[in-house]
Amino acid sequence: MRLTPSQINTIKSTATAVLGEGAQVTLFGSRVNDLAKGGDIDLLLETKTPVANKPQAVGQIYVKLIRQLGDRKIDILIKDPHSPSAAVFDMAKKHGVRL
Repeated sequence: MRLTPSQINTIKSTATAVLGEGAQVTLFGSRVNDLAKGGDIDLLLETKTPVANKPQAVGQIYVKLIRQLGDRKIDILIKDPHSPSAAVFDMAKKHGVRL
């Protein structure tokens, strides 16, 4: 996994700050592969609490992460109890690493 402990803590604390306690973070995509280079940070954020405005929550998380991690490409998916099933969620959980 190509994230530092500091980056992991920042991502997890940001998810908790916006989505609340119990938010789970999974890193997926190229950053999971230690041998790869570059790539964006792909995050699946899961919560058992419904998120009323997902685009707003994604925006808040993105801005907070950019301010703390620096300008980089970050893709954020939020899955809550109202999220319909999607292959991308299954793929992220199957091939990702929970932070």
